[in-house]
Amino acid sequence: MADSKRDPRVELELRERLADTGAGPRAARDPALAERAAATHAAAAERVHAAGRMTARERVAMLLDPGSFVELDRFVTHGCSDFQMADKRVYGDGVVTGHGTVDGRTVFVFAQQAEAFGGSLGMAHARKICKVMDMAMDVGAPVIGLNDSGGARIQEGVESLAGYAEIFKRNVLASGVVPQISVVLGPCAGGAVYSPALTDLVLMVDHTSYMFITGPDVIRTVTHEEVTKEQLGGATTHNERSGVAHFRCADEAAALAMTRQLLSFLPSNNLGTAPALANADDPERRCPELRDVVPVDPSKAYDIRRIITAIADGGQFLEVQEGYARNMVIGFVRVAGRSVGVVANQPLVLAGCLDIDASTKAARFVRMCDAFNVPLLTLVDVPGFLPGTEQEYRGIIRHGAKLLYAFTEATVPKVTIVTRKAYGGAYDVMSSKHIRGDINLAYPMAEIAVMGAEGAVNIIFRRELADAADPEATRKRLAEEYRELFASPYKAAELGFVDQVIDPADTRVRIAQSFKMLENKRQDNPRKKHGNIPL
Repeated sequence: MADSKRDPRVELELRERLADTGAGPRAARDPALAERAAATHAAAAERVHAAGRMTARERVAMLLDPGSFVELDRFVTHGCSDFQMADKRVYGDGVVTGHGTVDGRTVFVFAQQAEAFGGSLGMAHARKICKVMDMAMDVGAPVIGLNDSGGARIQEGVESLAGYAEIFKRNVLASGVVPQISVVLGPCAGGAVYSPALTDLVLMVDHTSYMFITGPDVIRTVTHEEVTKEQLGGATTHNERSGVAHFRCADEAAALAMTRQLLSFLPSNNLGTAPALANADDPERRCPELRDVVPVDPSKAYDIRRIITAIADGGQFLEVQEGYARNMVIGFVRVAGRSVGVVANQPLVLAGCLDIDASTKAARFVRMCDAFNVPLLTLVDVPGFLPGTEQEYRGIIRHGAKLLYAFTEATVPKVTIVTRKAYGGAYDVMSSKHIRGDINLAYPMAEIAVMGAEGAVNIIFRRELADAADPEATRKRLAEEYRELFASPYKAAELGFVDQVIDPADTRVRIAQSFKMLENKRQDNPRKKHGNIPL
């Protein structure tokens, strides 16, 4: 050992090997301790693999392009001396940090190590994460967090809480500047959940990822509720009930592959644009199959995804939050090789009505696309806002206004197509011409009106219907007259609220032409510190 210390190259090799095994500075001076640390690390890695999971370094290697990872702060250790922690210093302090590339583009990454202090966060651990976040902001590159943490390191007390707050601050300051993606690969409890919640996209893994503020044991003690980790904060819960997560993946490899795919739809920062792919799909390709997608009967449902996949390059649609608020469909496609964000009502669920969850889901996605210069395509088939006391009591007015705010605020190119119904205030909200939609199109069967024909007739012709010899026949006749006058795209087109009424077969062509025309769009909002979105 004495000889190795005299040779700097051997010393470096030794310490790098110790860092790989989770050992610390003491092991560099004690061969027996180094051997025990290596054995302990191997056993921990074996337990991780037995549970169908990967170590932090394996996760980083799978996420990044081969051989591109450059590790930073490899020899950092904590400075805590309480609770015998001075004897438990390990290189890296439970988190691997650095930078590398994904498809040749620079990204910064941190990966928490559950095998070191349970992935718990102390001040040194937090400083490492903060350093890569600061560097990402300086150079304009995405930040990817591979989260696997038991929460704050109790032995460090308030220092660990300060460390979390430093990370949260950077999450907020980086929001809308560089993409932030959180991949939850283990338990995240307490303060560990707030950072993912502040990022743009959250991915979870079935049966191994958990997020909750307080765990089942605390809940049992305080509220006497019996709930499992999976029920409380598993991937299904957060993808289908809470809406906290955006993707539920079958395993870690799928989650990391999805992360790479998501990055391909986003720019490196808010000053750039998403990578354009060589277009193998003709932008002039017509879609005759779309003539038969929307049923003639306005009461019949259809899957809006059939339109989305038909117009997308290669039929590829990356849906976001598929399991949450299913009456709204959001996600990414490419049109003529360019990334486009899609927001669409889903007639298969609640007839495509807007409710609280759908409005919030879409509003957040619109704001993310706008922040990162991703154009927006909106497909409209909405009969209105979902009625009922439950929605009103929970604040549908305020939550619905979030989507109105998001579309109005957005300055990216916006193309809107009314495929069938666009009624009432929901017509206004769904990227209408009146809230700065750039190109607004409609299918010939579109119905754009204050409300459905039957409801309108009941209000407008209340007296005539009361006095009619045959009220039902009169109501039917008046409804047809109303439908021809108002419940069509032509009245809106006459007023300039719809730019074109198009053949559904030309949908992709018109979209490609519109986004091509809008690619150099410049639009600024009034100067202000920030708006006051109705949160």
